[in-house]
Amino acid sequence: MPTHSPLVGLVPAVFTPLTAQGELNLTVIESYAEFLVRDGVSGVFVGGTTGEFTSLTLDERLALAARWAAVVKGTSLRMVAHVGAHCLADAKRLATEAQNWGVAAIAALAPTYLKPKSLEALILWCREVAMAAPEVAFYFYDIPSLTGVAFPMAEFLEQAASTIPNLVGIKYTNADLMMLQRMLRVEGGRFDILYGMDEQLLAAAVLGVRGAVGSGYNFAAPIYNRLLAAVEHNDYAQARHEQYQGVELVATLSKYGYLAAAKELMRLRGLDLGTVRLPLMPLSAAEKAAFEQEISQLGFFEKIGAAGTLQG
Repeated sequence: MPTHSPLVGLVPAVFTPLTAQGELNLTVIESYAEFLVRDGVSGVFVGGTTGEFTSLTLDERLALAARWAAVVKGTSLRMVAHVGAHCLADAKRLATEAQNWGVAAIAALAPTYLKPKSLEALILWCREVAMAAPEVAFYFYDIPSLTGVAFPMAEFLEQAASTIPNLVGIKYTNADLMMLQRMLRVEGGRFDILYGMDEQLLAAAVLGVRGAVGSGYNFAAPIYNRLLAAVEHNDYAQARHEQYQGVELVATLSKYGYLAAAKELMRLRGLDLGTVRLPLMPLSAAEKAAFEQEISQLGFFEKIGAAGTLQG
């Protein structure tokens, strides 16, 4: 089993930078990493849902992850490469290459079209992926709202522990906090549970989660870092206040189409990560203007820092 220390703090699920024409733009990743380091995050989760991985070719996914792996070397950022795919061979290829690049960990969600019909089938699939990179820590990525694959994750950990030697935990994007508590106690709490819902980070932190992966940590890390600091100091009034800032932000982004609006928010903070790919739709000029007005009315830039602080 690889040596692996738990991921602690905020790990942004990073966007995939695209040009205005929708082509992969790797040149901005160095500036992107500097932006995140400045905001005080601890790692990056590359090629996941926020990264529109289902809209990328295998070659694009490989190029994107390779560039991130090269950029984060020598920085404070630890990289988790998402390698899940419908095709098992593609997932294994991504996993093997990630190991060669020296990432901190890999993660994989379940195949979502032809789905595993049992927990046993899911574990067998995960084992194949994980064993393609046996020297790298493996996280299962549980996000049943998008995959349609829903099994009790405490049971997954209990049953998979003996068959996946490099299994270290779960990226848990799931609102079931009862299951979260069970997962945190499997085998005396030896598994690393990374919580994946920004709008419920406070609840997860109170229950014992130490690391979180989410899209909001790209553009609102200072809010969530204040939340975690408040929990550390038992200042729950402040923690609740910070959490609600995140809730209002998620609600506003969702109104406009979450990923397109989130990329626009990154641009407003000074980092242009380009457009989104179909079937997602970019914001129109009118939507951008209305979105910026709403974000300003929320006092977002006063809470997070001035816009235009970094140019991509």
